[in-house]
Amino acid sequence: MTMKKRLRYLVLHGPNLNLLGTREPDVYGRVTLDDINKSLKRLADELAIDVDCHQSNHEGTLLDLMQGAAGVVDGCVINAGAYTHTSIALHDCIKAMPYPVVEVHLSNIHAREAFRHVSRLGPAVRASIAGLGWRSYTAALRALVEQVRE
Repeated sequence: MTMKKRLRYLVLHGPNLNLLGTREPDVYGRVTLDDINKSLKRLADELAIDVDCHQSNHEGTLLDLMQGAAGVVDGCVINAGAYTHTSIALHDCIKAMPYPVVEVHLSNIHAREAFRHVSRLGPAVRASIAGLGWRSYTAALRALVEQVRE
């Protein structure tokens, strides 16, 4: 009897997300990055999947993590923070990956400053989820898993 491979997902948190809980709580809420990761781990247990969560303030580290996950993960959830609006490198990396990527944002980027309205990642990702607070992450992970299992 062949054992079914357990699905594995990568979750990437970009710059300044390590400051969640104290950084502009009126915009981002009081939930910490650790709280978000714990919620993702609980959801992973519920869905019988594995999830690897990483945060970096460095664009190159995010690129290395995505590239290193090729052939290893079944999908990726990314909140690229400010890199969302500037990083052609992340856009190109996402397009090159063999797995689907969903972009998430805690706040509704379209209801904020004009420079946040444009996502450089948007054209490269499978989907974007914004404005649900920490639930943006869990919604994205759940959707990715459901798509793979269909």
